[in-house]
Parts: sequence; structure tokens; C-alpha cells
Amino acid sequence: MAVVVTFLLAWLFYAVTLHLAATFFLGDVTHQRAAAASLPPAIVSILLQRYDPIVFLPVSLLGAVLAIHFVYRLRFRTATVLGLLHLAFATALGLALYNLIGYL
Repeated sequence: MAVVVTFLLAWLFYAVTLHLAATFFLGDVTHQRAAAASLPPAIVSILLQRYDPIVFLPVSLLGAVLAIHFVYRLRFRTATVLGLLHLAFATALGLALYNLIGYL
């Protein structure tokens, strides 16, 4: 049960950050696409959480870029930029949440 809840929270986190990045980069987009495209990074984060970031980050970024390419129907170059922007948004929001939870 804990793994399922952790996966759902990771999926929600990646969906929110991807939607923020896509809205910032592409303009007005639907949140359903962000929910669909954030599934691979959530799966990768659950499966590869015990490995170093040098392994985890490229695999997660590749999964996100491929999902963004297919779900948003973008070129690979544009999907890569959006994937990097999504990584930046997720890092910023993740650090903020980590500090907020650590403070409490």
C-alpha cells in the first residue's frame, strides 16, 4: 500500500510540475496531457530510487522527453527543451517542499 501511495504522489508531483513547465513554455495546454506524460518519470523514480543520481537523472529525463514527444506531439528538440524545463521546475519545487517539510 505504501508503494502505491508513493507512486501516486510522485505521479501527481510530476504531473503538476510538467503542467507548469508546459504552460510556461507552450502556452495554454490541457492538464490531461501532463498527467499522461508524467507517468514514465514516476515509474522511473520508483524503480531506480536506490541508484545514484548519475544513473537516475538521465534515465528519468529520457523517459520524460520521449513521453513529452509522443503525448504533446512535439519535435524531439522542443520536447528536450520542455523536458529540461520540467526537470528545473521539479527540482525547484522539490527543494522547496523538502525544506518546508524539514522545517515542520
